[in-house]
Amino acid sequence: MDVKAFKRLLALLIALAAGALATGCGGVVGASGGEELTLGYIGWDENVAVSNLTKVLLEEELGFEKVELQFTDEAVVKRVFRGVADGDLDAFQDVWIPNHKKYQSEVEDDVAQLDPWFVGKTAQGIAVPDYMDVHSLSELDKAGTDMIIGIEPGSAVHPQIKNQVIPGYDLDMKLVESSTPAMLYELENAYREREPFVFYAWSPHWMNLRYDFRYLEDPKDLLGPFNEPAEISTIVHEDLESDDPVAYAFLDAISLNEEQVNQMEADINEAGDPVKGVKTWLEGNRDTVQPWIDAAEQAREG
Repeated sequence: MDVKAFKRLLALLIALAAGALATGCGGVVGASGGEELTLGYIGWDENVAVSNLTKVLLEEELGFEKVELQFTDEAVVKRVFRGVADGDLDAFQDVWIPNHKKYQSEVEDDVAQLDPWFVGKTAQGIAVPDYMDVHSLSELDKAGTDMIIGIEPGSAVHPQIKNQVIPGYDLDMKLVESSTPAMLYELENAYREREPFVFYAWSPHWMNLRYDFRYLEDPKDLLGPFNEPAEISTIVHEDLESDDPVAYAFLDAISLNEEQVNQMEADINEAGDPVKGVKTWLEGNRDTVQPWIDAAEQAREG
């Protein structure tokens, strides 16, 4: 081999080694040298909020080249769990336990579940506007409507309502499966006209800021585990901590309370765009997110 050929080979080997080192120290490396991340993404409002917040901060504060939000229809949310387990997705940030316990158990050997990022107690259950004189599931037959308006057909709570609540309280009602946006649209119309309306509600969600309503008592405990507060957490692919310690540290550090989540969702609705809404929220919440950024920077230095 002549000298020129040797030098070309040496340069190539050095370049390949540098590329391998960069990949090993920071997850997937894009064309410009920045990290990339793919998040599972569904249309639930808290997921819209926390996913877009993650995207904005990783890209604008931590130099990630791209954070992709890969949409999956809410009706097949189990696909998000499988996507994380298979490595097609790096993380999913809207795991509700016990609601998603079945999906989680199917992939638990291939994912890591982080500590809950939502601080406080969630609430969920069948609800009515405050102007209705109904306080318990046992009173729903006098609600003035024969429908319970649900959310996406794949919701884990729907079988509990169909198979336990309606027959258990001998209700002459039917569950109408729709979608979260459709349910909220009907709630807005009914609330404005003060019409009877029975729906499935939860917190954190901006509906708790906009409307006065009550979660109905369940004296027979027929909603079972859905009467208990849930934990909202993130699952990541099992190799993310070693492949991308910066992203892992950031995701693990996220912590938000009910007021913060509800306000972020309200800002997104006001802006009409998730990224713009998140940036509006960030203007008054820099102290909240700075520790997450610091944790990620420390992981990068380490």
